[in-house]
Amino acid sequence: MRILERLDELAALGDRIGYSPEEDAAHELAAGWFREAGLETEVDAAGNLIGRLPGGTREVWTGSHLDTVPGAGRFDGTLGVVAGLEAVERLGIPGLGVVVFRDEERGCAGSRGLAARPDAYVELHIEQGPTLLRADAPLGVVTAIVGYVRGRRTFSGTSGHAGTTPMDVRHDALVAAAEFVLHAREVARGIEGAVATIGQVTVEPGGTNVIPGRVVLSVDARAPDADRLDRLAAALEIEEPSRTEPSPMSEEIRAALRDEIEALGLPLLELPSGAGHDAGILATAGVPAGMLFVRSLNGGISHNPAELSSPEDIALAVDALTGTLRRLAG
Repeated sequence: MRILERLDELAALGDRIGYSPEEDAAHELAAGWFREAGLETEVDAAGNLIGRLPGGTREVWTGSHLDTVPGAGRFDGTLGVVAGLEAVERLGIPGLGVVVFRDEERGCAGSRGLAARPDAYVELHIEQGPTLLRADAPLGVVTAIVGYVRGRRTFSGTSGHAGTTPMDVRHDALVAAAEFVLHAREVARGIEGAVATIGQVTVEPGGTNVIPGRVVLSVDARAPDADRLDRLAAALEIEEPSRTEPSPMSEEIRAALRDEIEALGLPLLELPSGAGHDAGILATAGVPAGMLFVRSLNGGISHNPAELSSPEDIALAVDALTGTLRRLAG
């Protein structure tokens, strides 16, 4: 299967941090594949690689990214590029294109800096979670890319001697912070589709024999729509919040994806994406965008060498993507 062979070639380059020599090499490799397929290639000011079939009055793109996190798997981003090229090459319709965005993992620098805008964009991506696996569904249609609020919570107490301060008179900031961590978990569990993560803990003064006097927690709160995100953020009382709104996917593209999945005789499952993607950046910029998820195996693990999707699911995904691009190209 050519897609798997190309995934192996990319994996052989190792970790590909955004704008690194390794990511450069991945883009060069993809550019060669684009030219072999008859695509006209260009690199824009942000470093994005764009391949187009010349002609046509409507530009419909697919693609993803080739950069990785450290210690990455083989499928995140890369599958969307090589599968997208496979679909475009099958169709040969003028106006179709494949884009490889730069540096998605550290904030979608490439898609944020994209100068050209297609008329529609469809991204194939592994789910990076267990929902499709649990539902025994090979493919899923993404409804929206979740929004998130990030910030911190600060807890103050009184530092003191760990051996001489009785338990009943302590004002331990870490105890209050720990109670908040449990509170955040329960709040998120009570809002369908929401998640909350405390990923960093700073304890001051930080001595092994000193009661914590101040604790700062990072907070990452996510939800599929603005209403649920509002409720989640309000309940967590996040300090100095930065907010990114949810990105609904195009109903036209969702409908096309649904039709293709049903035509393949597969169960239909629609779900939000809990991770950010280039498709969300384009949707926010006004480009009709959609996403097709492929089932992740091994419990849905991602950003890990154990990341896996089956050849059978990948073949179905390419078929669904091909049909969707055909519909959108008109």
